[in-house]
Amino acid sequence: MDPDRPYFFCGIGGSGMLPLAAILRSQGVVVAGSDRALDQGRLGAKFDYLRSLGIVLFPQDGSGVTRSEQVVVASAAVEDSVPDIQAAKRAGASIVLRAALLAQLFNAAPASLGVAGTSGKSTTTGMIAWILKACGRDPTAMNGAVMTNFVSPDAPYASALVGKGGIFVSEVDESDGSIALYEPKIAVVNNISLDHRSMDELRTLFRDFTAKADVAVLNRDNAETEALVTAARRAVTYSLHDQTCDLVARGVLPMPHGIGFEVDGLKAELRVPGRHNVSNALAAMAATQAAGVTLAAAVEALREFRGVRRRLEVAGTANGITVIDDFAHNPDKIAATLATLHDFPGRLLVMFQPHGFSPLAKMRAEFVECFARNLAPDDILFMPEPVYFGGTTSRKVTSADVAQDVQRRGREALAFADRAACGEALLQRAKEGDRIVVMGARDDTLTHFAQDLLKALA
Repeated sequence: MDPDRPYFFCGIGGSGMLPLAAILRSQGVVVAGSDRALDQGRLGAKFDYLRSLGIVLFPQDGSGVTRSEQVVVASAAVEDSVPDIQAAKRAGASIVLRAALLAQLFNAAPASLGVAGTSGKSTTTGMIAWILKACGRDPTAMNGAVMTNFVSPDAPYASALVGKGGIFVSEVDESDGSIALYEPKIAVVNNISLDHRSMDELRTLFRDFTAKADVAVLNRDNAETEALVTAARRAVTYSLHDQTCDLVARGVLPMPHGIGFEVDGLKAELRVPGRHNVSNALAAMAATQAAGVTLAAAVEALREFRGVRRRLEVAGTANGITVIDDFAHNPDKIAATLATLHDFPGRLLVMFQPHGFSPLAKMRAEFVECFARNLAPDDILFMPEPVYFGGTTSRKVTSADVAQDVQRRGREALAFADRAACGEALLQRAKEGDRIVVMGARDDTLTHFAQDLLKALA
């Protein structure tokens, strides 16, 4: 990174772009950006926050990119047809991928801690950042989700944390292959399962990531992750079941407000529910131990961890019906959410908006198996079409295809042409004692949809 050059973020409101822009701005770098959502009049509060940081926002029409000294930051999903990219090429401005810029900052840190895996990255990253902050380590953290503990009136979108302690904690993404750019001192791999890439590609990416680290923190409850132990210079393992691991959770007890367990003779308690979060907590404890924090201090800090946004986040209850906002978008995440909710009574009305036509086609069979296996007999699945904000994509598999397959497997599943119709059907079917679960990723308006449902129920 060149701190003397101005940076322009194309798609600055994205979950991976906003925190990176905030970190650069905190270091005194001149930052500007554009976003299609801003042009469409969506998510105004998010862009007000960016302006409050001193970031100038432009329409996504190329008008913000006019000089060769600018560095244009783009995600791997940004196509060459986007006006800002065309303007950068005309002006002779440098173009850098978001992941490459983040990797530069990460690799330059005196101590770097990377969190990888198909599921649980954001929560584990938030847990690690909170433990380190609570223990006086003053970390810098880069997350793909808002970390509730760090939210304040001045930082309503706290997906980044800027510190001076020399330790950089970051969620690391395998979906675009950028995990290969990172050189962590401490590497965490929560789990590995089919999502954006083939399993052979994933095995190579995660093995290489693990092999680079001085310490690798690995989940032995996941067979693919367990296989990485042989690649690690030094492996620290954790499990909910395997008593031979370095950290093992015992006596797991779901509670209405969270979940409790014991680790190495210490009583631990989380405010976030679900056995998957016990696993995330073990990963965070092991990683922070490798960074010099005692297990007792980590356990104590996690008592005050309040989660990350859109991870089983309760929007509210009205007329006896609870609305839950959740990021689950692949089969593993969906299964974890449903298992957690089924620990407690109440029918589930699950509104699942797929995060794209391509992932829906790639994982069609896995989605069908997941819902058929994990929905209770009286639960109902509601599916609008996948999120789509532009660009080229094939629509060979639709939500109706998946819903029909789930229906054939003996679970009630309904598909709708749009989300508004889906919402109307949810409201018509909901009754006292039900829980409406709004599931999906890549679309910040899902939170507003959940809140609108709650208002309508009231």
